Amino acid sequence: MDIIAEQIERRRMHGLYLSRKCENITQLSRNLIGLHCWFHRNVAFSAVIRGADLINWKHALTKTWLYRGTLHGVAYDDLPLLLAPHAGDHSYEEGMLRNFLSEAQIEEAVDRIINLMEDGVYSRSEMRKIFAYEYNYDIRVIDYLFSSWGGIFVSLACRGKVAFRDMASRDFDLIDVLPLQMNNSVLLELLRRFFKAYGPATAADAAWFFGIDKRSVQRLPELEEFSRLEYQNSVYYYVDDGEAIGDIPELTLLSGFDPLIVSYKDRDAVLPSEFKRAVILKSGICLPTIAVNGQVAGIWNIKNGISSVDFFSSQPERIRKAAFELVDEMQWRTAGKI
Repeated sequence: MDIIAEQIERRRMHGLYLSRKCENITQLSRNLIGLHCWFHRNVAFSAVIRGADLINWKHALTKTWLYRGTLHGVAYDDLPLLLAPHAGDHSYEEGMLRNFLSEAQIEEAVDRIINLMEDGVYSRSEMRKIFAYEYNYDIRVIDYLFSSWGGIFVSLACRGKVAFRDMASRDFDLIDVLPLQMNNSVLLELLRRFFKAYGPATAADAAWFFGIDKRSVQRLPELEEFSRLEYQNSVYYYVDDGEAIGDIPELTLLSGFDPLIVSYKDRDAVLPSEFKRAVILKSGICLPTIAVNGQVAGIWNIKNGISSVDFFSSQPERIRKAAFELVDEMQWRTAGKI
């Protein structure tokens, strides 16, 4: 790793709380613009890795769909800003519904779902039954409305109408959030947060993270307000707040879908190409990993109370022992909480 690459990695690990700590999970989520929550235990793992406690964590954050259609745990009062990039988006399933229903009929179905939640019905399975036996909807329409991938609830979440009941729940509840209108001012605030936590990063990284057009980032005049460095023909932006940044830790646990891996368009700096298939499965699932000197070198897991560590290549016994100790500590700190 050359000097500039090391500087990039050091700043990223500092910004992402991998070489320092953030003790409050809500503040951690706020600083990282959400914690990836495809599997809710990854939020707990990510928080513990970064020094946060898990007191009331399942209710401290709000689980909903954000950028790129991914689930995140976020601070509730951040939702107006974080929903802005995709407030008008529709889910794939909503698009498919247009093969069966008119716009008015889709809105009628939405109204019925909201009315059911107001009456205390929160689960998709219960709603499926009601739509089948009381409202007599076609089974294909029901499958799209209540798809396990989110269905119509993705669109409702993007509008600030619903979110999951808590971080571990599969049921929904009504919320009342008005997403901000996406404009240059909102984009600039999002970029300030992104480059502060994830920088140094490129405009392409920021566009990837938020699921927006790269040109909208590149055309923003205020982009020049950020600190920058050039590396391998790319410009990297970051916020230099004057804080001392620590060294790259020799050994680091990373959660599944860890921000250090999944938040950048180019992941080669931390995830060597020969290990990508072992870490990111065909299904898109990103496994919990172990980094040695800032680069992914293995995977870890906790299953049925048993810790496992698998390195991709030979490691010194000292490293292997320390990795098992970190995973065992993770198991102890999350026991009964996930």
